[in-house]
Amino acid sequence: MALSASDLPAVYTMLANSLSGEESVRKPAETALSQSESRPGFCSCLMELISAKDLASQVDVRLLASVYFKNSIDRYWRFRRDSLGIRNEEKIYLRQKLLSHLREENYQIALTLAVVISKIARIDYPKEWPDLFSVLAQQLHSADILTSHRIFMILFQTLKLLSTKRLAPDQRNFSEISSHFFDYSWHLWQSDVQTILHGFSALTQNFSSNASDPHHDDLYLTCERWLLCLKIIRQLIIFGFPSDAKSIKEVWPVKKVCPVLLNAIQSFLPYYSSFRERHPKLWDFLKRVCTKMMKVLVAIQRRHPYSFGDKCVLPPVLNFCLNKITDPEPDLLSFEQFLIQCMSMVKSILECKEYKPSLTGRVMDENGISLEEMKKNMSSVVSGVLSSLLPSDRVVLLCNILIRSYFVLTTSDLEEWYQNPESFHHEQDSVQWELKLRPCAEALYIVLFENHSQLLGPVVVSILQEAMNGCPASVTEITPPLLLKDAAYGAAAYVYYELSNYLSFKDWFNGALSQELTNDHPNMRIIHRKVALILGQWVSEIKDDTRRPVYCALIRLLQNKDLSVRLAACRSLYFHIDDANFSEQDFSNLLPMCWDLCFKLVEEVQEFDSKVQVLNSISVLITHASEVILYANKLVHFFQKAWEESSGESLLQIQLLTALKNFVVALGYESPISYNMLLPILRSGTDINGPDELLEDSMLLWEATLSNAPSMVPPLLDYFPCLLEILERSFDHLKVAANIVEDYIILGGTDFLNMHASSVAKLLDLIVGNVNDRGLLSFLPVIEILIQCFPMEVPQLISSTLQKLIVICLTGGDDHDPSKTAVKASSAAILARILVMNTNYLAQLTSEQSLLLLLQQAGFSIEENILLCLVDVWLDKVDNVTSMQRQTFGLALSMILTLRLPQVLDKLDQILSVCTSVILGGNEDLTEEESSSSDNMSSSRPHVPSKEFRRRQIKLLDPINQLSLENSVRDNLQTCAALHGESFNSAIGRMHPAAFAQLKQALKMP
Repeated sequence: MALSASDLPAVYTMLANSLSGEESVRKPAETALSQSESRPGFCSCLMELISAKDLASQVDVRLLASVYFKNSIDRYWRFRRDSLGIRNEEKIYLRQKLLSHLREENYQIALTLAVVISKIARIDYPKEWPDLFSVLAQQLHSADILTSHRIFMILFQTLKLLSTKRLAPDQRNFSEISSHFFDYSWHLWQSDVQTILHGFSALTQNFSSNASDPHHDDLYLTCERWLLCLKIIRQLIIFGFPSDAKSIKEVWPVKKVCPVLLNAIQSFLPYYSSFRERHPKLWDFLKRVCTKMMKVLVAIQRRHPYSFGDKCVLPPVLNFCLNKITDPEPDLLSFEQFLIQCMSMVKSILECKEYKPSLTGRVMDENGISLEEMKKNMSSVVSGVLSSLLPSDRVVLLCNILIRSYFVLTTSDLEEWYQNPESFHHEQDSVQWELKLRPCAEALYIVLFENHSQLLGPVVVSILQEAMNGCPASVTEITPPLLLKDAAYGAAAYVYYELSNYLSFKDWFNGALSQELTNDHPNMRIIHRKVALILGQWVSEIKDDTRRPVYCALIRLLQNKDLSVRLAACRSLYFHIDDANFSEQDFSNLLPMCWDLCFKLVEEVQEFDSKVQVLNSISVLITHASEVILYANKLVHFFQKAWEESSGESLLQIQLLTALKNFVVALGYESPISYNMLLPILRSGTDINGPDELLEDSMLLWEATLSNAPSMVPPLLDYFPCLLEILERSFDHLKVAANIVEDYIILGGTDFLNMHASSVAKLLDLIVGNVNDRGLLSFLPVIEILIQCFPMEVPQLISSTLQKLIVICLTGGDDHDPSKTAVKASSAAILARILVMNTNYLAQLTSEQSLLLLLQQAGFSIEENILLCLVDVWLDKVDNVTSMQRQTFGLALSMILTLRLPQVLDKLDQILSVCTSVILGGNEDLTEEESSSSDNMSSSRPHVPSKEFRRRQIKLLDPINQLSLENSVRDNLQTCAALHGESFNSAIGRMHPAAFAQLKQALKMP
């Protein structure tokens, strides 16, 4: 039943009660509101309460009403089958009511309503709400400051959502909005700049002004409106025009807006220092808006690089940014976010591919002028401008300033390091470069060096040499020379791939770096951390005779008292062990100490990132180090403790599962020594009630455990039903599931089948018919090996699955689909095997009424014996199977000759042709498999055959291999002749002489 105006008091009471501190009052009210959400008229009641003038003071109730309103719009504005939702007439009313209530005084409610309008507009504009923007524009012309601020808030939220619509008609609509709104927004923005600057000037001159002055509130509101207007202008320029990098068309607002933005930044910055103490609210706004204007310039440059490259835009912006970076005012040094944006701008310009020559194909437009030529011409012009703006001396100066000023650790950095070395390490190591000043400076330096490596290589080496000479390894005081050396070491580490042409790592390591490590003073942690970084970054330049000393140096750094140094060393150690040139021989006697240090480190660290970092090093060590068995007990203890302590931290447990898998593989057939720790973890990870994110890695660990088990143990055998539970919920991990089933068949044998026969049957029945061809191709080999091992027991057990395979073979086309062809061929091979190894059962299966019903439902008309229909499939797919399966097809076809059916003679020529081909072709796989099995056995560990060896042994002992197709065809031909008499002789007589001669050759007949 719909709600109406008479229900307003009840809705108000529910909202008021839901704010009560008493649970007995609040809970029933929340339940009633939840039940009312889907009723027609609920949103209208909320809107009436929000906009009611007599409730203006009831801010809490109105704010809660706005939240319910937003959530209801989210859920019910679009049509829903499970709810009456919001009717069209109510939608019309709500759209009108929202646009009539623009002057909302409470900021939070106004913001919520702006979000509501944007959500509705994303669905309804322009079809159902064509006048949205025209009404807003009309209201703007007569609005006061508050109303205009709210309108711009609505415009910003709406444009932000509309800009996310990527279909061509939606983008055209957005372009139209841009053309209508840009001029007005831009003129208002420019007008507000003057108003704001005038207000700022008055504040600085009137030292007695009071922060609570009403004029300040109006000024601040104008500032906020102006900032919203700036965001709208950004949206219109970025999304209202196609990128000129693709269109090669000038975006005219870029030249109009960017110079004015730059002038505004230059006008606002002088107030940065004067507002800090006297006007903190406006000072905060000043920081936000200067940073935002620089972000807008960066965004425009990235979206429209060619238009930005104009001589009236790029040169002044780049000059401004370079000047602020290389010679900032003293007060500006504390304005890190602004300096970060200046660096981002320079970095974006330096790495912009549109400003560099490109070698691509020619795309001709209708005038015959190459678009690529147009790009090259524009790139050439901008490249010339950049060259004039960045002469060699300016590039060298920028490089020097970045290293000597921005790379150097500050007092606050050192204090942060001292207080929490672990957090300091990750902040310096992992933080996104756009968030902190030093990482941003490092990112800019790397791009600058890439662009000017020949110029800057000697410069960086010179700075490095100067720093090392100015601060010998014996110096322990934290002085400017020591901090400069730390900065220079960092500069050398970041561009190792280019700097190696100018600096010999061997000489550097044997000289300065090794000496640094001999000084154990606590202050040397600053240098030691950078040495650890260098050893990891320069790994590709570390050659044979230096490798061993570097490994020793890293082990020494892993023993450092400072946690940040040890974490840096741990990461560099990872790079070395994972390197293609890792020398296990040079590292072997360091291994015991390395294990102990890693175990100790993982116990000491507290943060998630630290644990993952150390765990990755342990994991890679397990993978690359031999004789892991010597440290197995320590590793088992480590994994046991780490798993217990990581409870509830799924991301960390994923890393542990990966490391465990590597551990099991490294142990090989010694892996049972870890089962007391491993199997409970495996059970926990494969529990369908556990975290979903652990399942994939747990199944990979399960597969590795089975593959490396010397024999099946009862706990592992008991786990199998978990696989059925997993697949009943999802087929996401089908490939690894197939490998797990195969492992159970090979390893568990008869015990496995006796214990889990029903689970196996359910699992296969669940998969066949419910997964796509790719999934089927994963499991069909499993079905084949299962029947291969248990030819008499399994077919009856999986009769439902086999019926589905018959349907697959006899229905559906596959001429142009390799996957369907492979599925049909593999399915046919399984059925051929059953005919050969369990003939009576297949004859029984093909005559069952349930199969006939399945075939009818699949649209297959049954006009002849189903076995004979399968014969057609075997004849058709004999060239799409393996050599072993060809042998199976041949044996199955030879057995068909014994059927007392006259239709057999119609296919006699084809049957004998295939059998002849198989006999003369031989079984190429068998000889290869025999030798491979022998090699595998000799290379495996003593007395423990590998999984691959077991699989090959099963193939070699396959009864199909024991049967002679030549004898089978010869004997069955005689039976066929006896059954059909003269008709048989006539069928043989119709064979082509050449085919008959080949048959005689194959059967060794005279």
